[in-house]
Amino acid sequence: MGHQQDLSKYRLNEAQRCLQTAKALMEIQDYKTAANRSYYCVYHCMRSVLALESLDFKRHSGVISSFREKYVKTGIFDTKLSKIIDSLFKIRSQSDYDDFYIVSKQEIIEQIENAEYFFMQVKAYLDKQKE
Repeated sequence: MGHQQDLSKYRLNEAQRCLQTAKALMEIQDYKTAANRSYYCVYHCMRSVLALESLDFKRHSGVISSFREKYVKTGIFDTKLSKIIDSLFKIRSQSDYDDFYIVSKQEIIEQIENAEYFFMQVKAYLDKQKE
């Protein structure tokens, strides 16, 4: 179980780093990249939970669907997290791949707040698993 715990902790630290980076990017008004980092905070959070079961996937869709199936549909996490995943993924995809997509400051504020909420929910869950 030690390796799984270490991997989970590493991924949660990556999530926290992405969240901090998103906040810093918002301050310098780089909203497009802040959207990317906000999404990756949530992505690493999901992977940190899945690591406890030695689960990982090559595609983002695999991570998302497994997290939803095992942790949201079962009631471990609130369905609000599923909505956050959708929102962050959509805006990240549009800002990364659509040349003319403009992310507003208000959208980024919301994205970062959602990523932080997601992070705190996952951190609380992982802390309970250590007990």
